[in-house]
Amino acid sequence: MTAALAEPGFQRLLDLLRGLGSVAVACSGGLDSSLLLAAARLVLGEQVLALTVATPYMVAGEITAARVLTAQLGVRHRVLELPMPDEIADNPTDRCYLCKRALFAELKNVAAEEGCAWLADGSNRDDLADYRPGMRALRELEVRSPLLEADLGKAEIRRYARALNLPVWDQPASACLLTRLPHGTEVHSELLRRVETAESALRALGFGAVRVRCHDDLARIEVDRADLTRLLDESVGSKVVAALTGCGFRYVTLDLQGYRMGSFNRC
Repeated sequence: MTAALAEPGFQRLLDLLRGLGSVAVACSGGLDSSLLLAAARLVLGEQVLALTVATPYMVAGEITAARVLTAQLGVRHRVLELPMPDEIADNPTDRCYLCKRALFAELKNVAAEEGCAWLADGSNRDDLADYRPGMRALRELEVRSPLLEADLGKAEIRRYARALNLPVWDQPASACLLTRLPHGTEVHSELLRRVETAESALRALGFGAVRVRCHDDLARIEVDRADLTRLLDESVGSKVVAALTGCGFRYVTLDLQGYRMGSFNRC
């Protein structure tokens, strides 16, 4: 056991999970749910089920990451193909609550059918400092959040994921594609795929934490502040413009405030 896995925080997490008896983990393929799933597998063995939701507004690569992770851990995995809930089709301000309420209600039903005592998600301590209306839905549905209950934040989660050799340990934060659109925007698949393709092109150019916020035919790029200068380099910038206009954007702009989570929450 590495020193990180002997820390009190990780041991608290294991004790919490052990007390659940059996659990279905909502696994997005991202850092938080991956660490939660790996820890649950350590103490509960085959009494763990991974559940992944595939919707039109999820990043396709996350589904692939979830499949790879569950195969690596030897955890039984179900992927549920679900449509976009009608109530979020115009990206309302309470979208996150409505979405989680609908999707986690379905996950909870599946968890019960599979004989799991609990459904758990990867919410953690750092989420309390952000605008997370979806957490209300989790409380209403009595979904457990063991990382939060163990008082773990992102730094500890990354450290434990690295100690467990999880490939996502240094992965940037992710979020559904609806967060790239202003509230009140009519959501359609072409728009979502345009944003997803644009972000993939930026990552291929070496930008890690990146968002392409969509304002009709204008793309507003957010990258880490340390990457702003590189993106403004003429040779790199021309590639970015070519890639994003090729995705269907007419105007390509750079947000000088840099990457920040939930920038549309202020709108």
